[in-house]
Amino acid sequence: MPSTLALFATSVGTGLLAGGASCAAVQGGLLVGAVSRRSPDTGKPGSGLAEPLAPVGAFLTGKLLSHTLLGALLGVFGAALQPSPRTRAVLLIAAGVLMVLFALDLLGVKAVARLVPRPPESFGRLARRRSKSDSKLAPALLGLATVLIPCGVTLSVELVAITSGSAVAGAAVLAGFVLGTAPLFAVLGYLFRRSSRAFSGRLGIVTGVVVLGVAAWTVVSGIQAGGWYSTVDTTTPAAVAEPDPAQPSAPAQKGPVTIDASGKQTIVLTVTDFYKPTAFTAKAGVPTTLILRGKDSGGCARAFTIPELGVQEIAKRDGDTNIDLGTRKPGKLLFSCAMGMQGGAINFKAGTA
Repeated sequence: MPSTLALFATSVGTGLLAGGASCAAVQGGLLVGAVSRRSPDTGKPGSGLAEPLAPVGAFLTGKLLSHTLLGALLGVFGAALQPSPRTRAVLLIAAGVLMVLFALDLLGVKAVARLVPRPPESFGRLARRRSKSDSKLAPALLGLATVLIPCGVTLSVELVAITSGSAVAGAAVLAGFVLGTAPLFAVLGYLFRRSSRAFSGRLGIVTGVVVLGVAAWTVVSGIQAGGWYSTVDTTTPAAVAEPDPAQPSAPAQKGPVTIDASGKQTIVLTVTDFYKPTAFTAKAGVPTTLILRGKDSGGCARAFTIPELGVQEIAKRDGDTNIDLGTRKPGKLLFSCAMGMQGGAINFKAGTA
């Protein structure tokens, strides 16, 4: 499974880059309702900066709570399903496609309007009624309600929470996303009260462009996570080293790919925050063991997968993890981290490489 910290950091970044703007564009009505709640004593909106920021804080607290709980439930659901690397990759690609549809909708492409997931109208009516309430709990309740009115990016992040495979990781995904959106929501909480309609129009265009970029990155990551394509350079592989025929008992020279005197092949992939090297040339037709050599490893790189074989392993932070690849036929075997952020290839060749 992907590193919880890596998922949290990625989700915060997604929230900062695209989530805040996109969610504000969709949930603007709830946000306006939270910050423009009228005082029971004066009947007038509160003045100054502190007055609207207090309900925004309550709004975001409610949103953080509801989304964190949802993320934990989605993580449990994913753990029960135990998706294979390629199932996870398909979910990532689906998340990217949802982002594309949402971005095009924001940019005014009418052809996709019917394809964009939207909440039932009953949820909208309930939220509008709650936004008119004078209760001090109203902003927090509106924040809780945002889980029922997700934007396109939120739906995509929810798919990522499912792929995380645990309650803690799933909660980290959605909590990180909400925290990433918080700075922009805090600013918009004040601005939306004064000119929400005009600002939302400009916001939609900017958001559409940003979300398209995030969507492209998500789809490419999904393709790499599925082992269908690698974005890394695999043209300069580390070649196999074999024992000297004149001294068959002597060990092969040192290198990431070696064959010992008994004919068994070993491939050593060093795992830090990255994979080193990312390309290997190995000999086909011999028993092969892949060693994940953790050296202060961290991030997504620890969650190692070989999609074609259904292999999913968590590399040790410091130490070796052995993976039996069996006797491979000639061909390229792609590997990647579970989220498709980085990868590489082992090119098995017949004869001596």
